[in-house]
Amino acid sequence: MIRVFSGIQPTGSLHLGNYLGAIRNWVALQDHSDFERLYCVVDYHAITVGYETDRLAPQSLEMVRDLLACGLDPDRSIIFLQSQIPEHTELAWILAATSATYGELQRMTQFKAKAEQQAFVTAGLFSYPVLQAADILLYDATRVPVGEDQVQHLELTREVARRFNNRFGETFPEVEPLLTEAPRILSLKDPGQKMSKSSGEGHYLSLDAPEAEARQMVQRAVTDVGPRAEGEMSPGVANLFTILRSLGSADDHDRLQADYAAGTLRYVALKEAVSDAVWSTAARIQEQKSAFPPDRVKAVVRAGADRARPLARAKLAQVRNRIGLAEL
Repeated sequence: MIRVFSGIQPTGSLHLGNYLGAIRNWVALQDHSDFERLYCVVDYHAITVGYETDRLAPQSLEMVRDLLACGLDPDRSIIFLQSQIPEHTELAWILAATSATYGELQRMTQFKAKAEQQAFVTAGLFSYPVLQAADILLYDATRVPVGEDQVQHLELTREVARRFNNRFGETFPEVEPLLTEAPRILSLKDPGQKMSKSSGEGHYLSLDAPEAEARQMVQRAVTDVGPRAEGEMSPGVANLFTILRSLGSADDHDRLQADYAAGTLRYVALKEAVSDAVWSTAARIQEQKSAFPPDRVKAVVRAGADRARPLARAKLAQVRNRIGLAEL
């Protein structure tokens, strides 16, 4: 059995980039009978930047609800909150103290990008990749579904595991990226950057948005920006085509691509097709959320933690023994 692990931050409502870039692929992996899947809402990661304490718990549970509405099945996947399993943070400290280096963490490009957005840069934000490595290694996961922007973090996980194994004996398996064909969805407001909530309003399309708002965001999407080489599609237009294709509207996609190639494409027609595809997906997810009231969501994460906890405890006991801590 191949064990798969992945996590997502509780940043509020799910947006289109989250869904197409990660969640849809997590759901698809449930059809692979040779995979054992663990999916985690990483609420400890969320506290490495400024956040509202009274919103953390509700947002964490709301993210679980979103995952369930998108199709994650608690009978086929282990779904839990990171903070339910304290072994995550204990292993992170052990790895930071024994196997990760200051120089490696300095080279993390995502740290540099996030630090520029923070007035108060915490040590936790700097050591974020070590906790991410602990999340994976705690469960002996050998596959991690990631996009290309997370490959650097996964390489650090592999190096940390190798260094620990060389120093203390074979403990962690080799971790491999499960590179998905997930598209990189760009901001509708600035197609020069990835769709992200951290960029602010207008840069992401929430799947909780009402129909009028969702359609309006697509209608306002930036298309042509600045000069480009002859025959080269602008990033904004390419982004709309990516969204359309990813949401399964193949006929519309091919017809409009042909119009673009012929030089007859009307952007209003492209945006209308994208609006229809986006709203069809968002409406389905919003409808599914009604099947998961708060009590059911809490039951899912409690049951998921009950399944994950024995795995985490057994692994941490092995690690503690390897590094020479006393057994009393």
